[in-house]
Amino acid sequence: MLPDLADVLSDVHVVALPLVTRFRGITVREAALWEGPAGWTEFSPFTEYGDNEAANWLAAAYDFGGNEPPASHRDAHRVRVNATIPAVSRERVAEILATFPGCRTAKIKVAEPGQTLADDLARVARVRELMGPDARLRVDANGGWSLGEACAAVKQLREFSLEYMEQPCASVDELSELRALDLGISIAADESIRRASDPLLVRDRNAADVIVVKAAPLGGISRAIDLVEQVGLPAVVSSALETSVGLAMGAYLAAVLPDTFDSGLGTASLLAADVTHEPLSARNGSIEVRRVVPDYDLLTAHDAGAERTAWWLERIARCHRVLEASV
Repeated sequence: MLPDLADVLSDVHVVALPLVTRFRGITVREAALWEGPAGWTEFSPFTEYGDNEAANWLAAAYDFGGNEPPASHRDAHRVRVNATIPAVSRERVAEILATFPGCRTAKIKVAEPGQTLADDLARVARVRELMGPDARLRVDANGGWSLGEACAAVKQLREFSLEYMEQPCASVDELSELRALDLGISIAADESIRRASDPLLVRDRNAADVIVVKAAPLGGISRAIDLVEQVGLPAVVSSALETSVGLAMGAYLAAVLPDTFDSGLGTASLLAADVTHEPLSARNGSIEVRRVVPDYDLLTAHDAGAERTAWWLERIARCHRVLEASV
C-alpha cells in the first residue's frame, strides 16, 4: 500500500549539496528527504529522468521509509566499497583517491564527452600506480563508447588487469557482441539493468558477466534482490550519488547479497556536504550498514530554496500518481 501523499508532502526536506568535483555532468546534487514510519528515506532521481522512471525511485523511498530492511544473511555490519574516480585529470587522481581511505578497489570513470582514450588511459595508469599491483580496478564508460571504440579501448586497457569494464556500450546488442569477441576483460551491465524495459535481456543475450544493481532505481531492496535472483549473474551494488540517507538503502542491499565484489557505495566522499555529521563515508575501505538520521542544522543549511522545493514536491505528486495507476 502507498502512504498518504498529503502526509509525505507535509514533511519533505529538499536539499542541494555541492560536489567536490563535477560528476555525471553536475556540480550540485539535489534530493528530497522525509521521515517514514520505519525511518528516514530519500527520493533523488536525476532531474532529467521522466516520471515513469522516477516512480521506481519513489517506490523505493516509500519501501525504505515504511519497512524495516531485510536482515543480512552474513550478519554484516559493514560492507566493503570501492573508491570512485571521476573523469578528472591525471594530476587530480591522488587528491580524489585520498578521500577513500583503505579502499582496495577503484572504479574509474572513462569515455567522458570531450575527453579522449589517452585521457582515460592516463587516469587509469595513475590509479594503478598509486594503489599498486594488487588493487582491483574497474572502469565505467556509462555507455559512452561505440562497439568499435570499446574494442579499441579494451586492447589498451588490458594491461591494467581490470576486474571488469562497466557498461562500455549503450545497447544490450552491443554488449553481447563485445562479450562474444572474448577480448580478455569481463563486461558489467549497469544502465542495461536499471534503465531497461526488460533487464532480463542481459541474461538472455549473454551480454554481461556481472550486473550492477542500485536499490533506488530498481524500486527498492526487495525488488533488487528479486532481479539479481532472476538474472543469475554475480552482482555489484552501487550508488546513484545519494545523500547518506539514500546510501543506507544500498548498504542494506549489499549486506544481503554475496560479497563477491566491493560495492560502489562510497560516494559520500564525492559530496562536499551531506545531511548528517556522521556520513556513510569510506573508512578502512568500508561503510557501516545502518540507517541515517539527518541533522536539522544541515537540512537547513543546504535547503534548496522555495522554488526547487516546489519542483520536487510536484514531482513526488506526479510519481505518486504513476504508482497509484500501476497498483
